[in-house]
Amino acid sequence: MKGDGSLDKTNTITGAIIGDAIAVHRELGPGPLESTYEACLSLLLSRRGLTVERQVPMPLVFRGEQLDCAYRLDLLVERAVVVELKTVTQLAPVHLSQIMTYLRFSGCEVGLLLNFNVARLTDGLRRVVHTRRTPVENAAAIAGSSAVGTGPAADQV
Repeated sequence: MKGDGSLDKTNTITGAIIGDAIAVHRELGPGPLESTYEACLSLLLSRRGLTVERQVPMPLVFRGEQLDCAYRLDLLVERAVVVELKTVTQLAPVHLSQIMTYLRFSGCEVGLLLNFNVARLTDGLRRVVHTRRTPVENAAAIAGSSAVGTGPAADQV
């Protein structure tokens, strides 16, 4: 688990992203293209002094080989938070799967899924946390037990 300083930094970054996303949404409303929201949000975050990368290529390493599979992160903020932007009628499970995949491939623990095609941005916002713990470790952490298991990494939302 990351130290308190790292968690505080991540929370500060996600707070800034959410605040600026709300500001963009209030000004533009629902309707513009995803790329418009991306450009505006990137501008505001950069003005805060945050490092923002747009359309970051995300290769896949499969059995030791790097494959270019055309994965692209909409925004990567401070090399710590993945931001996936949408302009859809409503978020679907596939959108959550997409950001979880990006978190696994990027090594980042926290992501924001933002759907701008809503009346209030808070209705289209999901904060997603990816842990490296197994399902048994997650259950143990919740129960306060010391049990440890093996298996695929567990994802928390």
